[in-house]
Amino acid sequence: MKFKNKGRKIYKTKEKNYYGKSPVGKAFSVGLTVLLIGGIGFIGYSVAEPLLNYNKKKGDNEKTTQNITEDITPTDENGDPVTTENNANPAAPVTVEEYRAFSLNTTDISDAQSIKNALKRIPSGEKIEYIEVPLKVSGGDIYYATNNYYATSSGIIQSYTKLSEIVSAISTAGYKPVATVSTFNDNVVPNYFRDMGFLTIEDGSQWIDNDVDAGGKPWLNPFSESAVDYNSDIVEEISQAGFDKVVCYDFIFPDFRQSDVEYLGEKVVSTDRYMALTSAANTMYDKIMSNGSNMLLEVNASDILKGKKDVLQPMLLKVNTVILNIDLDNISYGVYTGDTVYEFTGTAAENVKKMLDLVSSDVDDFNVAVRVSGSTLSTQDLLDAKKVIEEYGYDSFVLG
Repeated sequence: MKFKNKGRKIYKTKEKNYYGKSPVGKAFSVGLTVLLIGGIGFIGYSVAEPLLNYNKKKGDNEKTTQNITEDITPTDENGDPVTTENNANPAAPVTVEEYRAFSLNTTDISDAQSIKNALKRIPSGEKIEYIEVPLKVSGGDIYYATNNYYATSSGIIQSYTKLSEIVSAISTAGYKPVATVSTFNDNVVPNYFRDMGFLTIEDGSQWIDNDVDAGGKPWLNPFSESAVDYNSDIVEEISQAGFDKVVCYDFIFPDFRQSDVEYLGEKVVSTDRYMALTSAANTMYDKIMSNGSNMLLEVNASDILKGKKDVLQPMLLKVNTVILNIDLDNISYGVYTGDTVYEFTGTAAENVKKMLDLVSSDVDDFNVAVRVSGSTLSTQDLLDAKKVIEEYGYDSFVLG
């Protein structure tokens, strides 16, 4: 864990004015001071010595005592000494499992044959163990044959491949299947079920993130119980199908302007709004874990750079593994953060290095895997970026 240097605090105090005393007065003051110090020292020693002698255990060496920082020979559960080769220090505790994954896209999972063809793109020699498949994507669309009432009623199902077929195709090829699920960046379902979206405090009308003419759209509201239930039902359905892990992402709020706050209330920008996101994440975690699967949390590096990192609360979250997604397509246009513009105009490897320099400390409190994504990346781009990831000490990664 890294600790940020917050700088040294400097405290200024007013100095007392000792000017104005006569030489005799000064000498008298010095004499009194010496007498006081001597008296205090005598009394302190007289009291301290009996106490020290009283607390000393029988048989203690009066000259020296053992230094508590001295190396102590480790023992096993039976009390026998544990020796290490060449007197080396005992091995450090085993860390969490490595997560080495390759991510497919939505067109790769249209059917079992498409999945088999997509797996041929996996670079050899990289010890890829997991295959990620996008089942619910940013915006709200779903790419599997879900039975969820809200999804089927909203017309967001874009692919009808069965979950069992996806799991089988990946497992048969010798990999472990992982589902990825977008959560609150959903602009379709709240169009049909208004109580899942943000509603104005004045008359309960639907809030959208921009003017209709400018493509304004609603968002799933993390404060809405029905919205949290919808996402929880989706991950429950998926985790029951045999996926080894479920990666959940888009635990974010829309960008609110001051005019939006006037419509929606201060709650949407309050300092404790993160609790809605962490609570939702923990609810989904429980659903996923209860089905024998495991949950990972993905965060977007550009979101973190913009300060949208509400969900990263290690003391509140049950999930402890974070995937840091560096989307090279997204950042190629620059990342705008108030008064600063961060440009990413280098190679894939250079851009990954620059982003890690900027945001890696924000995920220090978690187990971290770094994902390098982008539709325009070649296999060589991904491998070059992976080298940078390894140079930073990360042994878990997602390519694609």
